[in-house]
Amino acid sequence: MSDNWVVQHLLQAVDTWNRTLTEIFGLLSVSPEQFRGGGIWKVIVRINEVMQGTGLALLVLFFVWGLAHEGFEMRNLQRPEHLLRLFLRFAFAKGLVTYALPLMQAVFSIMQGMIANVAQQAGVTAGEAAVLPQELISAVEQASFFQSVPLWSVTLIGALFVIVLSFVMILTVYGRFFRLYFYTALAPVPLAAFASEATQNTAKSFLKSYFAVCLEGVVIMLACVIFSAFVSQPPVFDQNINTVTGIWMYLCALIFNMLVLVGAVKASDRVVREMMGI
Repeated sequence: MSDNWVVQHLLQAVDTWNRTLTEIFGLLSVSPEQFRGGGIWKVIVRINEVMQGTGLALLVLFFVWGLAHEGFEMRNLQRPEHLLRLFLRFAFAKGLVTYALPLMQAVFSIMQGMIANVAQQAGVTAGEAAVLPQELISAVEQASFFQSVPLWSVTLIGALFVIVLSFVMILTVYGRFFRLYFYTALAPVPLAAFASEATQNTAKSFLKSYFAVCLEGVVIMLACVIFSAFVSQPPVFDQNINTVTGIWMYLCALIFNMLVLVGAVKASDRVVREMMGI
């Protein structure tokens, strides 16, 4: 590593961003069962088991509610096929409540396969990241003391932006991961609403929302793939311009790309929900 203070801080800022992207790639590819050694998942499984009892109680309540609603039309209850449809709905809802955990895992596994395919087809790995052009490093090392003073200010501002954007990125991805936990733990309760035609929209909305959270990972991975394509060809450093101006132009270009990526990640939830009509 260079002995120059400015170069060191620029490299540290870029390295912070690269480590953030590496962690994001890891979070997008890891399953809830493996996250943090599986300790959190064990807690979620226990909560899910407790919620099953609540879900089964609500299942009966929703079924009776639906039966009472149908009871206002006695002609429906006199038809065997209609009664059979009601009890098939009850059995279907009972199966969803009982096997809510495997269902959530199956949906997540499908989305994980899509994420892996996006990264594989794009040829992107966690090791591909932003780099500091050698021409810029050489120009900074050759700068005089008076040129170094504004360079320090530019470097500090740029590094601060990079750290803040890295924090926002990782916070967004972690937020998605914890939402997956919440949906999985509480799944039996909203799925019980399938027991009645009058309440089934609640269960449908829950499944749509869970699909949307899982699909967010695909959108985030796609945004990271596009960003990697941008930073794989860093802007050319013009040695004919002032060193401070060159560094500022490079940082502005890098931060602009980062802002676009952060914006895409932050908007992933809204984009997916619009796609699914939620």
